[in-house]
Amino acid sequence: MLAKRIIPCLDIKDGQTVKGINFLALRSVGDPVELGRRYAEEGADELVYLDISATLEGRKTFAELVGRIAANLNIPFTVGGGISTLEDAAPLLRAGADKVSVNSAAVRNPALIGDLASKYGSQFVVVAIDAKRIDGRWTVTTHGGKRPTERELFSWAKEAQERGAGEILFTSMDHDGTKNGYACDTLARLSETLSIPVIASGGAGSMEHIAEAFTAGKADAALAASIFHYGEIRIGDLKRYLRERNIAVRI
Repeated sequence: MLAKRIIPCLDIKDGQTVKGINFLALRSVGDPVELGRRYAEEGADELVYLDISATLEGRKTFAELVGRIAANLNIPFTVGGGISTLEDAAPLLRAGADKVSVNSAAVRNPALIGDLASKYGSQFVVVAIDAKRIDGRWTVTTHGGKRPTERELFSWAKEAQERGAGEILFTSMDHDGTKNGYACDTLARLSETLSIPVIASGGAGSMEHIAEAFTAGKADAALAASIFHYGEIRIGDLKRYLRERNIAVRI
């Protein structure tokens, strides 16, 4: 059985790790390199760094930061945020990122997934999908869940896989920030629909929630942010908790 992965997520703005709700009232929660190194030492399997800078200068700072992260980390890390073209991805992968994550740009231009997979390989491409239930249907959204699209979660995830995605990062916008648990029924259906790994995101508030994402949700990995940033859950403690429940994790 493949080990389940624990993935802290760090939002980056102008070179600093920040946290807020829906990108509002942002405050710094630490240096991205130091925080990443600490998570690696605690036992994180991978990291995700999302660039939420809106300026070209911010993007340049992020590319430089990726180089520093790569020089200081010994675990894989994914970078995302504002990657719309092969040209956006190239400097980040050159700087040492292991994977790139695409979201809204892939919804606008699905061919981007295939372009990235053809150039770099599927294992480099994570397609992030933000979705929420609207009139009983899981609708794909963009702009942090604010803009519904015509796409439906399961058909879009299947298409992303067929176009060359190596993993799907699914965030339930209905659960995100609630700390009430992941959308496990939906995660399980996604995992059964796809042949590529599914990363759970949105709703982690306790160790039990993460265990449920792996058992009821059948997810391959669980991503969380604030519970790790604010020290509510330590990764080492979490992994021991999961192992006691016969969930395969690397310790």
